[in-house]
Amino acid sequence: MRLLLVEDDQKIASFVKKGLKAEGFAVDHAVDGTVGLDLALSEPYDAAVVDIMLPGMDGLSLIGRMRREKVMTPVIILSAKSSIDDRVRGLQAGGDDYLSKPFAFSELLARVQALIRRASGAKEPTRLSCGELSIDMLTREVRRGGGKIDLQPLEYSLLEYLMRNAGRVVSKTMIMEHVWDYHFDPQTNVVEARICRLRDKVDKGFEDKLIHTVRGVGYALRQND
Repeated sequence: MRLLLVEDDQKIASFVKKGLKAEGFAVDHAVDGTVGLDLALSEPYDAAVVDIMLPGMDGLSLIGRMRREKVMTPVIILSAKSSIDDRVRGLQAGGDDYLSKPFAFSELLARVQALIRRASGAKEPTRLSCGELSIDMLTREVRRGGGKIDLQPLEYSLLEYLMRNAGRVVSKTMIMEHVWDYHFDPQTNVVEARICRLRDKVDKGFEDKLIHTVRGVGYALRQND
């Protein structure tokens, strides 16, 4: 899942980014409304978290412009203002939810997940599986063949992305944007290195290899025919 965060307060932004990344989200961060709007209009996001008081362009103007441009990314508004009138103005501008500062990260995360579920029209799965490999999305536990697999946070995010796209080929660019949240650098081998480590943990010792390289295209997680 890829999120846009538009927040000029570096302390809050760091707190939110750290928490979301720990939950497996890729996060693009803009420190002013103008940059935030450029990202919102040019990149696909599953949800956006937007502060109201921003340099360059305020949050309500940003959201209004998104809606006029037919960008329907679900938006949670962050604001130090908490009156009913402020909330109404935020929702009327095109926001989907409103969270007053200060806030608990657990509440923000729950609201983000709820918005994404509503936008997709489906319930967020609590378990992903491919053959005997499974991920429990609630406990973040990964198992195969009855044994538990211990993964580092980036390895978990990478496996989750592959499993969400099981049976489909995903390119290095797609993996970089959704797992590392920055654009593809053709000179880097970070994807290959992480895929190699993930293979050692997921496929080693099993005859049926699940993580496949599609030469010149990308990678796919699937059972052998």
